[in-house]
Amino acid sequence: MQKVILYYKFTPVADPSMTMRWQKELCTRLNLKGRIIVSVHGINGTLGGNIEDLREYKREMNRSVIFKNITYKWSDTTEDPFPRLSVKVKDELVAFGAPDEIKVDAHGVIGGGKHLKPEALHKLLEEKGDEVVFFDGRNAYEAEVGKFKGAIVPNTKTSRDFLPELESNKYDDIKDKPVVTYCTGGIRCEALSALMKNRGFKEVYQIDGGIVKYGETYGDEGLWEGSLHIFDDRMSHRFSETSKDIGSCVHCKGKTSRYINCADMSCNRLVLVCNSCEQQTYCKGCTVAMQTA
Repeated sequence: MQKVILYYKFTPVADPSMTMRWQKELCTRLNLKGRIIVSVHGINGTLGGNIEDLREYKREMNRSVIFKNITYKWSDTTEDPFPRLSVKVKDELVAFGAPDEIKVDAHGVIGGGKHLKPEALHKLLEEKGDEVVFFDGRNAYEAEVGKFKGAIVPNTKTSRDFLPELESNKYDDIKDKPVVTYCTGGIRCEALSALMKNRGFKEVYQIDGGIVKYGETYGDEGLWEGSLHIFDDRMSHRFSETSKDIGSCVHCKGKTSRYINCADMSCNRLVLVCNSCEQQTYCKGCTVAMQTA
């Protein structure tokens, strides 16, 4: 049985290069594919493979000094979602462009937002109601197919766009409000919530385990709507059979969650194309350019 695991841990790593070599050897031995990033701040990984091999990977991680007791998020897959294994050392686990600003200790990110489990999030909303603001910690195109209802979606194409956004005056009106950050599995918000607090946001929370854990708890009966964009060959994940499409096809405007890469190699960006418009594999801009050429 094939499974996918998503995990991270912020903790000081004294020798990221040695850790990278150990991870390559371990994953190769267990026939696991996917992506792992190692930095002085910790580790972040998404791996796919046989369930028993993944369980052995978890056991090996728990035998280590610094990576034991990680929370792993498991999901099903009917195929091999990763073509290869990639293990890299980087300055940051999430490339916000602030490696020296993020500080970690054995307990995680120093000065980050307060963690809220899904049930605690609902309790916060019961207590503070409309004061609570959801703040999407992902790139804007991810929010096109799924987000928390009423969430603020920053104008970001990459993680490096977040700091200019936060340092603008766009969000001055919410800096004194309770702000709940969220992202796919929780890792971006660990760092983002600290960056937000450093820039004047007074009361910052993060959903413990991210959208994945919230969806596992409430499915599509809670505050989440749409599908979850994920970064492997599956492209998207739904929490129940009742999930709805909130994205719009670039051609017919029909509702869809189906992303494809634009067929124009000079563009190649992800575009939403519904099944009915499947043969039209170009983005709207490229389509217009071809029609007027």
